[in-house]
Amino acid sequence: MPRSEEAKQRLRDEQRTHILEAARRVFARKGPAATMDDIATEASVSHGLAYRYFTSKDIILHTIAEQAFQANPLTMVQELDKTKTPGERLRVLLTGLIESRRHPEYHQLLDRMRNSEATPEELRELVHKRAHALRGVIRQSIVEGQASGEIVAGDPDQLLRAIYACLDGLTHWAEYYPEEYIEHFPAAEIFWRMLKPESVPEQSSR
Repeated sequence: MPRSEEAKQRLRDEQRTHILEAARRVFARKGPAATMDDIATEASVSHGLAYRYFTSKDIILHTIAEQAFQANPLTMVQELDKTKTPGERLRVLLTGLIESRRHPEYHQLLDRMRNSEATPEELRELVHKRAHALRGVIRQSIVEGQASGEIVAGDPDQLLRAIYACLDGLTHWAEYYPEEYIEHFPAAEIFWRMLKPESVPEQSSR
């Protein structure tokens, strides 16, 4: 019995997703310099089939970048409950940033896209723009959280750099020690403790 058009479309969608997932792994390892041959090999499909779904490597790269942007916690921040305190918003944001690194390929890819000359210029500028916007949101949340007493005092730029040092460290840890990374992935609460002000014990009355 011949397949229905709906069944054929479902198979096409599954194949397209399969190729994209393979491309994401390849780009995470090799960066934008990876080729369509690399992607086809990773996906275990023919070169011609890969081109049937995507006419160029740059189209795949743009598609994966858009997926990464959709998963970006910056999108989540824009939808946060405005009634939350600055500290609560920052905590949700940091939790999203950390939890998203349980699957680090997107972050590895974005890191390579920012630093590779093989990345199309307009895409590299877009990645830089998104990253800059996210840093701005985090810094503003730190400043507002300090004003409300929810975030430890100190230079907000130093705190911002400390946060990114931890996040970048996770991305690189996943690349060099993947099995250890999965087994010992840190809880988001650990990062949050670094930003909480020390509680001052109450003095007992005499």
